[in-house]
Amino acid sequence: MSEAFDPNDMILRFRERAEAVKRRGLPPVEGPDRLRFLEAAKIGADIATMPFGVMEKLVAHPLTDLGLARFLKDWEKVPKG
Repeated sequence: MSEAFDPNDMILRFRERAEAVKRRGLPPVEGPDRLRFLEAAKIGADIATMPFGVMEKLVAHPLTDLGLARFLKDWEKVPKG
């Protein structure tokens, strides 16, 4: 039998991941694309238009993969229907 879904555990892991993201450096984007991204973030843009390759670089991080894997594992535990 699988473990019961624990929302408090999920929230704790989310907070841990959020803190890890705050501690890590800027996304691994270089050159003018990086500067445009930084400017948009500094002015508080809610959205940004960018090439898909730039967006891929922004999320290319081992913690992103780990967080997604944990989320999907938790999602499997959520009762369906």
